[in-house]
Amino acid sequence: MAKRVIILGIVGIIIAALLGGLSYFQFVLKPQMIRSFLSQMTPPPATVTAEAAKTEKWIEYLTSIGTMTASQGVDINTQVAGVVVDVSIESGQDVQEGSTLVQLDIAVETADLASNKATMEEAEVAYQRQTDLIAKRVTSEANLDQARAKRDTSAAAVKRTQAVIDQKTIKAPFSGRLGIRKVEKGQYVSPGMALVSLQALDPIRVDFPMPEQLISKLKVGQTIQLTVDTFGKHSFKGEIQSLDARVAQDTRTLLIRGLLPNPDPQHKLLPGMFANVVVLAGEPRDVVTVPRTAVTYSLYGDSVYVVKAADKPAQSQAGGAAQSSEPALVADRRFVRTGEAREDRVAITEGLKAGEQVVTTGQVKLNPGASIHIDNTQPLQPVTPRPKQ
Repeated sequence: MAKRVIILGIVGIIIAALLGGLSYFQFVLKPQMIRSFLSQMTPPPATVTAEAAKTEKWIEYLTSIGTMTASQGVDINTQVAGVVVDVSIESGQDVQEGSTLVQLDIAVETADLASNKATMEEAEVAYQRQTDLIAKRVTSEANLDQARAKRDTSAAAVKRTQAVIDQKTIKAPFSGRLGIRKVEKGQYVSPGMALVSLQALDPIRVDFPMPEQLISKLKVGQTIQLTVDTFGKHSFKGEIQSLDARVAQDTRTLLIRGLLPNPDPQHKLLPGMFANVVVLAGEPRDVVTVPRTAVTYSLYGDSVYVVKAADKPAQSQAGGAAQSSEPALVADRRFVRTGEAREDRVAITEGLKAGEQVVTTGQVKLNPGASIHIDNTQPLQPVTPRPKQ
């Protein structure tokens, strides 16, 4: 019995030793071997595209959004009521200043004008008769004054009737293009009713706001450029015509008015259009620029990956020192301060010098100090912009 107990104890000790050895290999020795193996392996270089930062001359751009307005624009209304007897215009027609647009019925006023003119002639004759009599001292001054008053009253009646006739002959106050007409022949119109709009399209204005911090950089005569959605990237040039005399208290912005040529026959720019406006302020200056894709924006700061030569030669996966025909390169992450952005390039004000190569695509797979391989055979192409709804 005692011998069996001894044998079982020896077997238990052997089993415990085996289990302890297996546990040590599984949880201590094996992880160490894996870590040692992985530490000796170097991942292959990440393929990226790169471009050298370059110096460009940029004029400071002050951007805003604005609305096109006509240099002169009104809704043609009627001052008096009446029936339309003639409409000599069509929608969208170009008219000259003083041309007749709409004619109201003036038959009654024409008859009244003839009657008033006859009365005025009779009063004029009576006044001249009294003038001759007063010279011969055969009439009184009172009769002369009465004749003069009747003559002046008759002349005023003629002028009043002529004014009503002129009001019923509606003419263009300036040259421009008509909008959609809202009146037809035979229609009765009341005072103040809008008949048609008239817009002077050449030149044309653009009104846009600017923050009060930029007022010192703005002045009359500065060049402006604007684009509208209808014509894509086509740019229209003009100049600042005037600056408002006060800053809006609710927005703290100053209203600026620009003037642009808009020649016939196209008249491409129309009142009411939305415009992206750029004011060219100051003189050209040298700035360091990189492609927009090179900059990584984050809450902790903007950064770029700068291409640098590696301190050690590239290692193969087997751990041997395999010399490549290309120099070993690494990506060094560098925080920068960005400035103005134009089209596909961004100005770098601090942290980068002209001539330094920056990674333009492939940053997602990079870490600071990662080995890289530059391949610019297939650069990233800008996509076609989607049409705005």
